[in-house]
Amino acid sequence: MTRRITWTLVVLTSVLLVLAVVPLAVSMTARERVAFRDSQRAATRVIAAAAEEHLSDRKPATAMRQELDAAARVGNCAAVYGASARLVASTPCTAAQGEEADELVEKVLAGHEPEPPENEGRLLTAEPAGEVRGPSGVVVLARSAAPLDARIAAIWGWSAAIGAVGLAASVLLSVRLARWVSRPLSRLDVSAQRLGEGALGERAEVVGGPPEIRRLTATFNTMAARMEALVHGHRAVLADVSHQLRTPLAALRLRLDVLAATAEGDTAAELASAEEEIVRLSRLVDGLLAVARAEQATPRPVAVRIDEVVAERVAAWSPVAEERGVRLTVSDGPAVSAALGAGHLEQILDNLIANAVDAVPEGGKVTLDHQATDELARVRVQDDGPGMSPEAKDVAFHRFGNPEARGTGLGLAIVHRLVTSNGGTVRLEDTPGGGLTVVLDLPLWPEG
Repeated sequence: MTRRITWTLVVLTSVLLVLAVVPLAVSMTARERVAFRDSQRAATRVIAAAAEEHLSDRKPATAMRQELDAAARVGNCAAVYGASARLVASTPCTAAQGEEADELVEKVLAGHEPEPPENEGRLLTAEPAGEVRGPSGVVVLARSAAPLDARIAAIWGWSAAIGAVGLAASVLLSVRLARWVSRPLSRLDVSAQRLGEGALGERAEVVGGPPEIRRLTATFNTMAARMEALVHGHRAVLADVSHQLRTPLAALRLRLDVLAATAEGDTAAELASAEEEIVRLSRLVDGLLAVARAEQATPRPVAVRIDEVVAERVAAWSPVAEERGVRLTVSDGPAVSAALGAGHLEQILDNLIANAVDAVPEGGKVTLDHQATDELARVRVQDDGPGMSPEAKDVAFHRFGNPEARGTGLGLAIVHRLVTSNGGTVRLEDTPGGGLTVVLDLPLWPEG
């Protein structure tokens, strides 16, 4: 962000400097050229006035010679021509003579006002001696354009220096402004990331920056404090519920066990049914607590080897599957790592394998496989059981969503919460030939 703000302001300043400095330099250059030509024409007219006294009034050439000498002393070249275009007098240098001078003389004698030509670093001007329509002669003055070029070079040099100083100042101010704006935003971004990773005590520092960003930081801190209070309150409620429900359930089950030990007949059967309900209620409480913990999970991702975890969970569940007459297998797959919370993949697979083993009849099959793409790791749990209806699939990830579930109906809800909290997705598909396939798409761990 700092770089974008800096470059934007620098480009904007550069455009403004170009639009302001370049036209000013062009205008001053044109003004210098006009002033230089006007001063040369004025000097030429002075000589022409003295030449007219000699050519028209037949006065001595003393005044004309004095003006020519004065022009020569300042480095100018001048020549006086008569009405017949004949050279009458000139300075020692001959820059005011030649073809260009002859053309100017002819035009002036014809009553025209020629444009002064600039050639080889010098400027020629011609002025009539006397009336413009019937001049008694012409004066040609040649002056070096070096002073004009020096002044023009100075104008552009100062303009470039002003532009460079302005651009440097703009860069410094842009960098300071960009840092002033982006630094508190960067700190806020880091704090938001840490809060999202589960650091509930994280707060952003309200220092510097525009008032809007300071207000945003203060609002973020207020939100983080409220979130921390809510999460801690939620966790406290979970702990209280866990203690308050599990303790009386355990005591009730113990009493039923004592009564069942001495009961006979119908009483023993009723007590056994009551014990089964107590066990089911305990599993239900454990499931609800697991769902609540999954919902509030803010995992810090670590590299999890999917192939190793899949093989480990299949090995752990194989005795249970064999006892129920179900074949539990794993297909070979690549060695791939996913970015998941520690222990989450084990919990996800345990729920999926438990559901599949419960759903598949004796002699059925449950298969796990995994593969990797450029963007994600995919894990599939396939079974050839009865499958699920489209209506049941639509609500399978909700709490108690599947009314046909044999257990608590919370396993897929736990899986969904854990997968989505880690940035992945989960969906249900039909297994070819019958059954259900659970497809997990999990984020890959960045290599290198």
